[in-house]
Amino acid sequence: MYEWNELVQHMVDWVEANLFETASLLKMSDQLGYSPYYCSRQFNELTGVTLREYIWTRKISRAALELRDTDDRVLDIAVKYGFSSQEAFTRAFVKAFKVTPAAYRRAPRPIPLAIRQEVFSPYHYWIKERGKMDRMKLQPAEVKVEFIPAHKFIGIWDLGSQNYGSFWNNGHDCDEISGTLESMSNLALPGQLGQTAGWFYQDGQKGYLYGIPVAPDYNGPIPEGMECREIPESEYLVFFHPPFDYLKDNGAVMRTVEDLAWGFSPETMGYAWDEETKQDYQRHFPEGYGYAVLRPVKKL
Repeated sequence: MYEWNELVQHMVDWVEANLFETASLLKMSDQLGYSPYYCSRQFNELTGVTLREYIWTRKISRAALELRDTDDRVLDIAVKYGFSSQEAFTRAFVKAFKVTPAAYRRAPRPIPLAIRQEVFSPYHYWIKERGKMDRMKLQPAEVKVEFIPAHKFIGIWDLGSQNYGSFWNNGHDCDEISGTLESMSNLALPGQLGQTAGWFYQDGQKGYLYGIPVAPDYNGPIPEGMECREIPESEYLVFFHPPFDYLKDNGAVMRTVEDLAWGFSPETMGYAWDEETKQDYQRHFPEGYGYAVLRPVKKL
C-alpha cells in the first residue's frame, strides 16, 4: 500500500532534518501521529534496516563527509552528530568503515557511506493521486552542444543491462555502490554532476553503466568490483529538460527527453554520432538540474 511508503518517507525526512539532534522514536512518532511500534515495524519492513541502525549509519556517514571536506576538529564533529566523546565516535567510525577518523582525514579513500533512503516513488504517487491528477503540459526538450574534456570514468559496465532499473536488478547493490561513489564525490570531474549513468557499446551490443567521472590524471584507489577506463575528449549533443517535480512528472520528462535523443538526426546540426570509443551519459537530478541524455558526436 502506498500509505506505508509515504509514511516511511516522512520518517526518513524527519530523520534527515534532525540528524544533529538526539533522534527519538517517541518524538518522531508523536509528530507523525502513529505509535512507536507501528513506525518502527513499517520502517524495517520497507527499508530492511531498523530505524536505530538507519539513524546511526546516516550520522556516521555525514560525519565522514565533514572529516573529508572541512577542517573542523574530530571532537567537534563527533559532538555535532550526537556522540558522547571522540573515543565513542572513533569506535563507531572504525566499526562502519574499518579505518579511524584521523586516518581517513589524512588519506580519504572510497568507503561505503549510507545513502538517504527513498521509498515513496513516482509510481506510489501515481497510485495515490490517480483520478485527481491533471495532465501536465511539459515544455519541449532542448538540444545543445557541450564539450567534455578527456577524463577517466570509475564504475561498472554491464552488458546485461539496458537501463537504470535492469542495472540494479542485475546483482548490483544500489546502496553500497551509490554510497561508495558518494564518498568519492569530491573527486568528480569539474563541471560534471558526480554520480552518472549512461550507455556503452561493445561488440555490437548496448549496455548500461554507472559510476563517476574523474580527472584524467587520477591514480587513486578503485573500489572493489569497479574498474577505471579512459574516456577521450568529445563534444556531446545534450538532450535536456530543466528541473521538474520528480514525483509528478518524472516518467513524462524522461520519455520526452529520450524520444528526442534516440530519434534525433545529428546531421541537422553538422554532426555525426561518435559512440564507438565513447559512451552516452545520463544525468538525472530532477529538482536541482533536471534530466538529460548526452550522446558523443564528431563534426561532419
